[in-house]
Amino acid sequence: MKQTAELSSREGVGSDTSEPELVELARKGHEAATREIIRRMNPRLFRIARGIVDNDATAEEVVQEAYLVAFTRIDEFRGDSRLATWITRITLNAAKMRLRKIRPAQEYDSINESRNADVSVVAFPGVQIPGPEAEQGRAQFRLLIEAAVTELPSTLRVPFVLREAEGMSVAAIAEDLGISVITVKTRLFRARRQLRSVVEEKIKGGFDSIFPFDGLRCAGMADSVVEILIEAPDPPGDG
Repeated sequence: MKQTAELSSREGVGSDTSEPELVELARKGHEAATREIIRRMNPRLFRIARGIVDNDATAEEVVQEAYLVAFTRIDEFRGDSRLATWITRITLNAAKMRLRKIRPAQEYDSINESRNADVSVVAFPGVQIPGPEAEQGRAQFRLLIEAAVTELPSTLRVPFVLREAEGMSVAAIAEDLGISVITVKTRLFRARRQLRSVVEEKIKGGFDSIFPFDGLRCAGMADSVVEILIEAPDPPGDG
């Protein structure tokens, strides 16, 4: 019997479905619930993975691995934290394991942080200017920002993209990454300081568009995860 043989396309799952309902349905192999969780988590998890590994393709592989671990072990999720926090930690572990295979000598969390409780990240206003030339300029600028952010060490890059691209609060980032609020603030300050000389003078938009993961890529991730789950055998002891 396949682990997800009961996957169905039952109606009633959408953007307004609560997280506990989605989790309960996903435990029962509900395909629509599985896809909805993936849709909600994709942008954040991709940005987290991309914040640690060095290219989009590897980040996608990391996110897929994280989903497979999460959905095959979803009975272990007890609701003590948010689902996003639980899957975020799985993604971090998957990304760090992948990074160790690529660069065995590098430790993800090896930076010794100093205390700085009063720092914050500068707010960059979003400017939407219509027209093909403006769109081309924004695309080029996004590439500039992505290149600059990629140069940050992963300990700075991950909280930075969560704050600036995902709009998460400092407290939520601290919870998801398992570090203190002070450490998050310090890393955000250091990331901003390192990026300032490269991009601050040229910024006309925001960070909301970097490392995007939506549209066909988002749908493709859901298709891949569901397909693998359908084919996966039951874990030992499931009967």
